[in-house]
Amino acid sequence: MNKQELIKDIAERGEFTKADAEAALKAVQGAIAAVLVNGDKITLPGFGTFKVVETAARTGRNPQTGEPVEIPAKRKIKFNPTQALKDLVL
Repeated sequence: MNKQELIKDIAERGEFTKADAEAALKAVQGAIAAVLVNGDKITLPGFGTFKVVETAARTGRNPQTGEPVEIPAKRKIKFNPTQALKDLVL
């Protein structure tokens, strides 16, 4: 499903216009992004939790040469679905 298909689905399920559905989607995306930029987590009951996690620096290997390569620490976005969502999907 792409963004336009999602907007259409939201509009149909919520009986909104496509413009209203797109505005709502943009608002939700912006709100989630703002929370994550601040380093906080956001929990959506019945859906899951988005949070930023720090990965430690580590030593990896170049797959072509086998030489050790230092991989720097970085931040990642992690999503943990609720059990209800897992049960629905899996």
